[in-house]
Amino acid sequence: MKLDDFNYFLPEAQIADFPPEIRGTSRLLVLHRATGMIEHRNYADIANYLSAGDVLVLNDTKVIKARLIAQTKLGGSREIFLLEKHSTDGHDVYVHTAIHRGVLHIGDELTIDRAHIIVTEIHDDGTILIKSDADLEKLSDQIGHTPLPPYIKREDTIEDAERYQTIFAKEKGSVAAPTASLNMTKDILEKISARGVKICYLTLHVGLGTFSPIKTENLAEHKMHSEYFIIPLETISAIQQAKKNKNSVVALGTTVTRALEYSQDKIINEPPQTISGEANIFIYPGYQFKIVDKLITNYHAPRSTVLMLTAAFAGWDKLKPAYEAALASGYRFLSYGDSMLITE
Repeated sequence: MKLDDFNYFLPEAQIADFPPEIRGTSRLLVLHRATGMIEHRNYADIANYLSAGDVLVLNDTKVIKARLIAQTKLGGSREIFLLEKHSTDGHDVYVHTAIHRGVLHIGDELTIDRAHIIVTEIHDDGTILIKSDADLEKLSDQIGHTPLPPYIKREDTIEDAERYQTIFAKEKGSVAAPTASLNMTKDILEKISARGVKICYLTLHVGLGTFSPIKTENLAEHKMHSEYFIIPLETISAIQQAKKNKNSVVALGTTVTRALEYSQDKIINEPPQTISGEANIFIYPGYQFKIVDKLITNYHAPRSTVLMLTAAFAGWDKLKPAYEAALASGYRFLSYGDSMLITE
């Protein structure tokens, strides 16, 4: 199976640069994966496709202001994009993994506000290891920028600090939003709950595993970066009950899907318990889903890992025509765009 098998033409004009004026007013394409039938709906109509006893699982991770602008000794600037904080070395030195924009070398010294930074390692996957005399994750709260994806070709705004965050964001740690959840509102969740659907949460901190590009033509050779997750006991219990009663487990987004499918053996075969770890599962066509029955997602970039997961769930022979229909109908694509529900 080759990377180019999962390509399609995405006009730049259909990439959403801004969120909809009112959250929750996006369009919704419903794809019935058994038949390939397509329906054009509004996002709030999601509730109509869920039933009493179903379980809807949301990712409550919170995006940090991971994008920082650093100054070089010669007065230039470099963009530092925080990915992960490691334990300190015990001497008030903080260690972070990051990616960067602009040329850097091992030993380069940078400053961010009053923080002094040294580049200690440069890795083949494009990441760097930096040491700092300040906790850059805490500093980012004060002076960092919302980490908009690179295909949104504008500077972040005050509005992005709110809209590039889900309404139920709680646990800090992501450097990108679980974007399928950006359209969800309190009113829609209440409407879903009123139908007898159980709403549960897990946490997966979105990092390089989600947005790192695939660099191998043979999909089987791609290695996913690990992302920390935790699924509470309550969520596991609800999923097990739904499976027992032949109800559906509905994942709001690919991050939820990866956490659940990575944990499928424990969910299916062990008593209810909190599950945590580092998910590095790469889901692409041929994968057999064990936990997720319905998927709410947005429209993904060509040749991306999240497109592969969605193609595995729907079948590429069904998903590609649905994407073509969405493009022809003027749907807005990627993080701030419209949504899709993939159901039976």
